[in-house]
Amino acid sequence: MSKVEKGHKVTVHYTGSLDDGTIFDSSKNREPLEFIVGGGMVIEGFDEMVIGMSVGDTKKETLPSHKAYGDRRNELVGDVPKNNIPENIRDNVAKGDKLQIPQPNGIAIVTVINVTDDAITIDANPELAGKDLTFEIELVEIKEVE
Repeated sequence: MSKVEKGHKVTVHYTGSLDDGTIFDSSKNREPLEFIVGGGMVIEGFDEMVIGMSVGDTKKETLPSHKAYGDRRNELVGDVPKNNIPENIRDNVAKGDKLQIPQPNGIAIVTVINVTDDAITIDANPELAGKDLTFEIELVEIKEVE
């Protein structure tokens, strides 16, 4: 296997940064990331970046928000009445806290953006939604999926 194709299992080292150069994630001081190309395991643009790469290749690319975590969606921001939240949480929640909300297909992580006497305003958008992301990647290994 000389070049990555959809369906290959790949291992990459990566560093992700924002437009201002702030690094939001990196595998440099830990194990590299392993995923199946086209398997929906990583964001769309990251998946597409590795196609055609060979082991040892490096690439730097800026992904538009729609190929990363998507655009911000206003409908994912809303108020939850405090009496709908378990007492042990509602009395201790503060702006900036992350909460886990059970969903039919898993757990959603939401950010508390405001707290009043009656309600908590939550934002269910991914933290990086609406942002263009730059990734530097190095292809470490290509494997065929068994």
